Amino acid sequence: MPRTDQDSLDALVTVLRSHPGMRGKAAIGLVSEVLGGSAWLNGDWLGGPGDDGAVIEAFGGPVVACGEAMWPPFVRADPFGAGFAAVLTNINDLAAMGAVPLGIVDTIVADTATARRVLEGIRRACELFRVPVIGGHLTEHDGEPAVSAFGVGAATHPLSVTRMAVGQKLVVAYALDGSMRPDFPFFPAFDARGERCAGDVRLLAEVAATGACVAAKDISMAGFAGSLAMLLEQGRFGVTVDLATLPVPPGVDLTAWLTCFPSFGFLLCAPPGREDELVAAFTARGLRAAILGTLDDSGHLDLALGTATATVFDIGTEPVTGLAR
Repeated sequence: MPRTDQDSLDALVTVLRSHPGMRGKAAIGLVSEVLGGSAWLNGDWLGGPGDDGAVIEAFGGPVVACGEAMWPPFVRADPFGAGFAAVLTNINDLAAMGAVPLGIVDTIVADTATARRVLEGIRRACELFRVPVIGGHLTEHDGEPAVSAFGVGAATHPLSVTRMAVGQKLVVAYALDGSMRPDFPFFPAFDARGERCAGDVRLLAEVAATGACVAAKDISMAGFAGSLAMLLEQGRFGVTVDLATLPVPPGVDLTAWLTCFPSFGFLLCAPPGREDELVAAFTARGLRAAILGTLDDSGHLDLALGTATATVFDIGTEPVTGLAR
């Protein structure tokens, strides 16, 4: 019997739901479980988390802070790549908050040779994205290596999931230059983009300032669907994404694309009537952007493929991170 669109979509949904990068996000619920009721936390903890960084009013304006820890097996296998990724992930998180990066702080626990390669990766990324290392910590250690980095940025118009609303348009923006890494689900576009990378990540602050974008999330190790579910979770929003509208690099399998971490990939929310302006801002830089759907109040993340539709997540009943109220 010929394989139908529904068969293909159901098989894809099975892969997406079992994606380890997405499933790993459930551990974040521990944060609200332990810290959610702490009296010393200044602000609405349960309402605040859900974004890619924290916004703090300081020195006369909004400051954004974020942090990332690298997976130890990745550090061991590719210390240069881990150092680069430690910077990249923070730069992307700052961009998703509408922030211009101001600096990176790193922490490294490793033997001397590994630490050297990590630092070389950090240096390369900081040169590429034009952001300085402003501090850090290094401990020599012969056991399992550990690398973390933290970013700080300035945002005149912070992007936040708290500004999402039904009727807004979901837009995706990618850098499709490059090719899939063969040993890791990562699509690096930075070598091909070169000096354009620094301007690419700062574009999100520009569209935030114009009002064409109100919320964003970078597509991370959770993959496309997992990252989108995290974006929708805080307000229990829903959306139907027609996969025919999704930009995909030439020669890359759709399943691999939906489960990888692209070096430049962002999910964006545009007020009604501003979506074409938002798309144009990215295409003007040689990036790819597309309108994927309209936010609704269904709480369902649905995908459409040809004549078929399927629900990937019922966000109203399935916690993704557990941070939503």
